[in-house]
Amino acid sequence: MITTTNVALCRRNLRLARQKWGLERNHLLLAGLKSLTEDFALSVSAGDVILLQGNWYVTHAGLLRIAKRNRCSGMKVQFIPQLSDPVARRFAFEATVFKSKSCQGFVGYGDADPSNVSALVQGAELRVAETRAINRALRKAYGIGICSAEEVGSSSEPVPSSRESKKVPPQPVNGNGGPKVRDRLCQLIRQHQLDANLVKSYAVDFCGTQELRDATREQVENFVTHLADWAENDRNALLCQLNSYLGSKEGAA
Repeated sequence: MITTTNVALCRRNLRLARQKWGLERNHLLLAGLKSLTEDFALSVSAGDVILLQGNWYVTHAGLLRIAKRNRCSGMKVQFIPQLSDPVARRFAFEATVFKSKSCQGFVGYGDADPSNVSALVQGAELRVAETRAINRALRKAYGIGICSAEEVGSSSEPVPSSRESKKVPPQPVNGNGGPKVRDRLCQLIRQHQLDANLVKSYAVDFCGTQELRDATREQVENFVTHLADWAENDRNALLCQLNSYLGSKEGAA
């Protein structure tokens, strides 16, 4: 159902999509985004939906938000040892989502191994497999046809848009005005009581760099804006996203 709120969200999504991915106003992808917004109230600024290789993908955070909005009764996740091999870092899970207390459940399966995960999450195949199972179960439960970003393999890395490829590379974040961006990020961490190390790990993932200092000022500004919107709109979902980096934090300690 199209509501006044959805109309405003749709306008905001289309504007942000044009800015973030360099899409023209009449691009066919924008029509698809409009439909997703009207059907599921997905938010670009909150990271509910992203564009990868010319296709829209819903994110784990977006699926959790849909479940929360629809008063999901709960979910059960089980490890499948028969289909897993910890030595080879191959894992499989079964997830069941219950839309209501009387619901018999919607089942989804997820697997992950070094050959089908992004280089960014190498070593975290166990968590990726669990997330994929949950995502598939949630998509079945709420009738979401598009794939989730976490389900795709390493071959589906983000590809820069033609507009981005023509831009002159921005100056590093440590250049002019850098401290102001860092100050705003520190303020957000204090304001919303976030773990600074987990935020840093998420920022590196978001910017697609090996170290945060390698990111451009524009990339960090986009991350700070994204973090602020998400913290304001759904802090619990943001905390869930940040907690997925706990393993990398421990490994760096």
